[in-house]
Amino acid sequence: MIELPALGWQSIVIFVVFALSLLIATYCTYAERVIAAFLQDRVGPDRAGPYGLLQPLADAVKMFTKEEFFPGGANKALFIFGPCLAMITALMSSAVIPFGNNVSFGNNSFFLQGIEVNVGMLWVFGVVSLGVYGVMIGGWASNNKFSLLGAVRAASQNISYELAMGMSLIAVLMMSGTLSLREITLQQSVAGEWHFWNIVKQPLGFIIFCVCAFAETNRTPFDLPECETELVGGYHTEYSSMKLGLYLFAEYINIFVASAVMSVLYFGGFNFPFQYELRDWLVSSQGWELASAQNLITVLGTVGLFAKIFGFIFFFMWVRWTLPRFRYDQLMRLGWTILIPLAVVNILITGGLILFGVIQ
Repeated sequence: MIELPALGWQSIVIFVVFALSLLIATYCTYAERVIAAFLQDRVGPDRAGPYGLLQPLADAVKMFTKEEFFPGGANKALFIFGPCLAMITALMSSAVIPFGNNVSFGNNSFFLQGIEVNVGMLWVFGVVSLGVYGVMIGGWASNNKFSLLGAVRAASQNISYELAMGMSLIAVLMMSGTLSLREITLQQSVAGEWHFWNIVKQPLGFIIFCVCAFAETNRTPFDLPECETELVGGYHTEYSSMKLGLYLFAEYINIFVASAVMSVLYFGGFNFPFQYELRDWLVSSQGWELASAQNLITVLGTVGLFAKIFGFIFFFMWVRWTLPRFRYDQLMRLGWTILIPLAVVNILITGGLILFGVIQ
């Protein structure tokens, strides 16, 4: 057995997490087209490879080989930096998500998580907040009024909905007493039963968080920063080649991260029903070693977590091809006059339930 220091194992995990994020974002473009075709009763991509499975690779080749140009009067340095910043922040936000429990190989033991910090939720919020600077910089540096309007819309939208999203999380933090995503996940593993998941205790908080996640990722019905009928293409109107690809991939990575965070915070993360019963049965009845049984439970938990994540990604795409977008005044009214007051009410209700011992 190869003995590696903890830093070596974590480096491997970080590399795998980043590679998975890019792969999932790439094939989200394929899933988007397939789901849209199914909902609209038409044929989706079917030319590039069997069932169109090579379509994302064809799109990547197209992006890399398209003509590179800069608009007249654009700030070239910031024009390049904008999409790079959007992509980097999207990838960084996935580093603290716990994708699995403990895994043991000989004397090596580690969690399937890039980095573990005791303020993981603040890390996600901080990095996501930086992502809007990529949009703002790209829109301003394009020297295009439509791009600038899209960037301003994105900034005001993110600021408005981050408030409600953060307040919806306060109720979860009141129950868990920690900002660590790993600890929040492990607290939902009591007896491995689903009714210990936070979705049972915080249904209103989850709804608020889910709506805000749509707004933070600029997805329909909150895609006002990219509103084609008003702003041509929004903040990336002047972009082409792989710089446009970075913006598009960053959006899908943000969808993946938002889905993972919702799965971790509200749906038990890598926990699944009867996981401990299965582990004890393998050890007592089948003669498995405890470490081997735990490794199997971890693998099954990781598969279950990705099943939850893919379910949320499908939900993002289903909503996009079902609902029309809001008007901008409706979008702002929803954020400031409905979601924020509901988040405050949810905090008060949670505090009362904790005070009277109804929930812990």
